[in-house]
Amino acid sequence: MFMHNKRLQYTVRVSEPNPKLATMMLEQFGGADGELAAAMRYFTQGLGEEDPGRKDMLLDIATEELSHLEVIGSIVAMLNKGVKAQLAEGAMEEAELYRTIGASGTSAKESLLFGGGPALIDSAGVPWTAAYVDSRSEPTADLRSNIAAESRAKIVYERLINITDDPGIKEALGFLMTREVAHQKSFEKALYSIEDNFPPGKLPGIEKYANIYVNSSPGEGDATGPWNSGPQWERIDDLSQSLPIDGGDGTATVALGSGDTQLLDKLAARTMSDPNSDPVTGVDLGAGPGAGRVTGDDQGGAPDIQQAPAMAEATAPK
Repeated sequence: MFMHNKRLQYTVRVSEPNPKLATMMLEQFGGADGELAAAMRYFTQGLGEEDPGRKDMLLDIATEELSHLEVIGSIVAMLNKGVKAQLAEGAMEEAELYRTIGASGTSAKESLLFGGGPALIDSAGVPWTAAYVDSRSEPTADLRSNIAAESRAKIVYERLINITDDPGIKEALGFLMTREVAHQKSFEKALYSIEDNFPPGKLPGIEKYANIYVNSSPGEGDATGPWNSGPQWERIDDLSQSLPIDGGDGTATVALGSGDTQLLDKLAARTMSDPNSDPVTGVDLGAGPGAGRVTGDDQGGAPDIQQAPAMAEATAPK
């Protein structure tokens, strides 16, 4: 059961309306790394969690994220107070109001559909979607995803702080940013409280493949470090000498029944290409400057009709 406390978790003080800034703040209201996405991610994880400690933590943080949604939504609402009043009451002449809305940086959807109120959209006007919630009901995978989500949200808050000179907004955003840090610490502790937390899931990795680093882009710029070199790694630099890595022939095969094999042979025969054929195509018929080389013309441009009788017949006047 939820009960709403009318006081915000952090006091919002906005110096003056600023619809353009409000648009940017929407990224943390209805965006991919925003507060609603975080709340829904942790609620769904908490509801399905079997461990009582993790369940309690997830539901605590999910509920706090809703309070953060209220804080950022209140900032958006305060920044849009002026434009909301102007739209609702038509206090300006039509042309002046039109110019004001356009100059404010708000989208047409924010202004006309939502009337300047906070909406579940991001800073580009894209509606919030449940696709932002990437839970898998595997705690070691979800906790790592949560750590990354808190990190991303912290970076977005940093960027929002850097684009405003409103001291009250800076303070509120600093609080929200710091709570992302605290949540990340909680998720880290919960992850490492699971004794065997890597690799995720129940099944172990295949030992002979777990220690291989494949240098798939060899050449200038190659670098080494603990991520690809040292005693824990078997490094492959020459792919031509190591593939297929399983020692097989590197082809794809399937065991088919006799009926499917016969049908597949018929399909292959019916759709077989003739490597000795060089037919005139629609590209040849319509070739003009910039077409490159076409049938019958080794130098590019329009084809030689003498070398393409079929095309000559097709293009000859009737």
